[in-house]
Amino acid sequence: MGNQQHHGFARHYVEMILAMLVGMLVLGAALRGVLALTDTAYAMSSHPELVVLEMAFTMSAGMALWMRRRGHAWPGIGEMCAAMFLPALVLVPLLSLDVVAPDAAMAWEHLAMLPLMFVVMLRRRTEYGV
Repeated sequence: MGNQQHHGFARHYVEMILAMLVGMLVLGAALRGVLALTDTAYAMSSHPELVVLEMAFTMSAGMALWMRRRGHAWPGIGEMCAAMFLPALVLVPLLSLDVVAPDAAMAWEHLAMLPLMFVVMLRRRTEYGV
């Protein structure tokens, strides 16, 4: 990869992280708002599995929308979303068995997403470097 391609790759990575954050904030707030209207609630202290899955969904959805807007094909978007859900799918059983504390699970979920995204991007570097 040339220097210009490195910049494009890095820019795309940062854009996707920002799209994840927007998804987490906007979609998470919308979901919580709808749940409040229906008098339904769940919290990390009572339902950590749901919170971890919600986080994976809202972050993946925001990123998927941004990827689609940038012209990515559905298979690549699906791979990226799968990489985003992988930490949650590992952590939910561990939470259910009380092997991992809820706060630690949330931290691990976020920390694991970033390198997993990077691996998917490297796998499809021609899509992300342009």
